[in-house]
Amino acid sequence: MGNSGIDPRFYLRVLLKRKWLILLVFAVVVGGTTLWARSQPKVYAAQTSLIIDAKEPRFLDNQIQDVNSDATSAYWANREYIETQTKILTSRAVAQRVVEKLGLNTDAEFLKLTRLPEAQRAEAMQRMDAVSMVQGRIKIEPLKDSRVTLIKIEDSDANRAALLANEVAQAYIDESLSQKLKVTENASKWLDERRDSLNDSARSSELALYAFRKQADMLSTSIDDRANMVSARLSATSNALTDVQLKIAGHRARVAAIRNVQQVKGSDDSMWAEALPAARENLTLQKLKDRMLSLRTECTELQSRYLSEHPKLMECKDKLALVEKDFQRELSNLVVGTEAELREAVEKERNLHALFTEAKNEAFEVEKKKLELDRLKQESDNAKRQYESVFKRLKDIELSGLLRTSNVRVLDPARPNPAPVRPNVPQSILLGIVAGLVAGLGLALLLEFLDSSVTTQLEIEERLGVTFLGFVPSIPDSATQGQSKDLHIHREPKSHIAECTRAVRTNLLFMSPDKPFKRMVVTSSGPQEGKSTTAINLGIAMSQSGQKVLIVDTDMRRPRLHKAFGVANEMGVSSLVVGEGKLDDAIKTTEVPGLYLLPCGPIPPNPAELLHTRAFADLLETLGTKFDRVILDSPPVGAVADAVVLATQADGVVLVLKAGVTHRDVARRTVRALNDVKAKLFGAVLNDVNLERSRYGDYYYGYAYRYYGYGEKNG
Repeated sequence: MGNSGIDPRFYLRVLLKRKWLILLVFAVVVGGTTLWARSQPKVYAAQTSLIIDAKEPRFLDNQIQDVNSDATSAYWANREYIETQTKILTSRAVAQRVVEKLGLNTDAEFLKLTRLPEAQRAEAMQRMDAVSMVQGRIKIEPLKDSRVTLIKIEDSDANRAALLANEVAQAYIDESLSQKLKVTENASKWLDERRDSLNDSARSSELALYAFRKQADMLSTSIDDRANMVSARLSATSNALTDVQLKIAGHRARVAAIRNVQQVKGSDDSMWAEALPAARENLTLQKLKDRMLSLRTECTELQSRYLSEHPKLMECKDKLALVEKDFQRELSNLVVGTEAELREAVEKERNLHALFTEAKNEAFEVEKKKLELDRLKQESDNAKRQYESVFKRLKDIELSGLLRTSNVRVLDPARPNPAPVRPNVPQSILLGIVAGLVAGLGLALLLEFLDSSVTTQLEIEERLGVTFLGFVPSIPDSATQGQSKDLHIHREPKSHIAECTRAVRTNLLFMSPDKPFKRMVVTSSGPQEGKSTTAINLGIAMSQSGQKVLIVDTDMRRPRLHKAFGVANEMGVSSLVVGEGKLDDAIKTTEVPGLYLLPCGPIPPNPAELLHTRAFADLLETLGTKFDRVILDSPPVGAVADAVVLATQADGVVLVLKAGVTHRDVARRTVRALNDVKAKLFGAVLNDVNLERSRYGDYYYGYAYRYYGYGEKNG
């Protein structure tokens, strides 16, 4: 991966590197999913479709309405109605009917008690709640934009699933009818009680009316006849006065109405008098108004068909204007005439006021008795009507109960479906395949991201901030044939390992072409990272270029270079520092031409103090004059302080990192320790790289491996 984004080659390397892990996870997930799916019991589904109407069907004309029905016209559109029916379908009452009809509370197969012995089965059935089991299997699905509702049942037996679905539908219909009949019975009982009470009330009202007629002496005559009898006893003058007073009252009412209408309509309205009651009684005005409305309609029709200046339209408008003018004139005459009649009547009132007052008082007395009679008569009529209404409703309810109609009907009954809905083995396997791939890839990526070891050139350069000198591939055991791996590139100079080492050598020489280094320290972050082998390989590569190279084993704690070259270790660096022996005797020749070795010598008790001595510094100066290159094999930086001390006395340091083993944080601390003492760090070598593994098969490594085409050869 680079800074620019995600490198698809990274995921390809992860896939190839951890392919066996991915395949293992994939196989486990798919196999487990398949076994789980095949081991699950088969579940079958069946469904019954119902049509639920908001109202019951009407079989008779003027059929009475059910007492518990809702008269709302859009009741079906109300969501509460749908939810109510759904709750009823899934209610315990419906499930109870199904259980009782089918005897499910004693059905061992339905209760899944077939595996129990007969002796224990009866007791177990008592503890089982068959109603809840049926209730839990009912699934209701109202179809959108329709009155159809689906009842879905799942069961381990296909025939029983269909039977339960059909029985739930029938139980729902029966429950609905039962609730309706129950309400009807309660209403019938209540109405029967009310009927007797209203019958008594009607009788009492009739007796009260009879008593009043008797008291007012109106048993043989009506109240109107009584008024006529009172009027007949008055003199002609009294009759005339009564007529005049009645006329005055009428004129005043008309004048008041005119003023009220004029105030409401406003004087600007030319036809304000049209709202007067007298205008509605005037035949002439009515005829003019009808003519005017007819012409307006005709003009409107002509206007929709012709332009505004069309002759027919203009003629119609002229006729309409004339009629409107006549209508306004007639209205004006009506208003003026009414006011004149009022003035005349008022003048007569002044002369007949006394007679009018006397007649009026007598009329009020008759009216008072009339009101009392009307009140008693109304109470009697209301009592009779209530009694008749309750009696009729009672008969209607009895008829409604006999009809037994329902607003629910079965559209399609359920039928056994031989194909199970669960488990869906193909779908489960497909999901297992997807889950297996996701789990395998996810685990591989997780392990990859959790791996914090140094593995690539990019990590060395960007995360450690160190120059990448090159890599050294792993030396397979088959290539050494039992021999030491330390001298492999000497024995196999054309191998890709030798070629990679020479590439590292070249990069080191280019670090300072004007001032070639003399002394170089080879170290690592920790033990077993291949620093000694790398030091030997670099010494061999440099000696092969014609240089005189000395490898100094300064690891005075665990020296091993003498074993690699097969030389004695009685005399070495530790001996020379303390003044024992001669330099020429300590330096050993090797089987590699131009390559020499200065062993560690006897292991001292204080290696770090020896490296700080002036004698050791003089020894390095002397070695620099005798050899072209001096390579110091030091202990790991993270273990002891020897490597840091050596780094200050050399021209530069080469840090060896083992691919896939050296932790980035440890390597970062090593680089920091070297920088703290101002040591010059030439760069890092990535050691023990397996080119066959995808993670290290970076295009750089793969290119070098394929381009040169070197392989392991024997001999």
